[in-house]
Amino acid sequence: MQTAIMGFGNPVRSDDAIGIYVIEKLKEKLGNHPNISIFDMGTAAFEVLFGLKGHQKIILIDAVINTNEPVGTLFKVPAEEVLQAPEENPMVFLHSMKWNQALSYAKKILQDDYPDDIQVYLIAIDNTKLEVDLSKPVKEAGDKVINLILDELKITACKNG
Repeated sequence: MQTAIMGFGNPVRSDDAIGIYVIEKLKEKLGNHPNISIFDMGTAAFEVLFGLKGHQKIILIDAVINTNEPVGTLFKVPAEEVLQAPEENPMVFLHSMKWNQALSYAKKILQDDYPDDIQVYLIAIDNTKLEVDLSKPVKEAGDKVINLILDELKITACKNG
């Protein structure tokens, strides 16, 4: 099964960079895995979405603000909710695409090839100041996401192999 993992965030906006942190660590751990594509959606342009063609699974990681939950709280959004989330005509600026906008455009680009297996990990943040360091609770939540994804990919590999 081809899996695309997409990390969102701004690497110079403190905790907003958590999606980028997670995919960088996954790149280190997975290397050039033939069935896994890792996309940095931090400041990526629209054309990155064309790279999703041929993937049966998409995993997204992003920060979420104003949740009224403690910083570092991890949310895993069920696929059914994600499939309802894409907007029909989102306003997109190429350097500020969020996961729901990415899914909306991916659905339009991929059409019948749009995968049913989509998972979104969101991590509560409150610091988006111009800084390059992650706070401890957000980094810990990112490490938890890394382990969850690695565990799931092992399960997927066992089921298919």
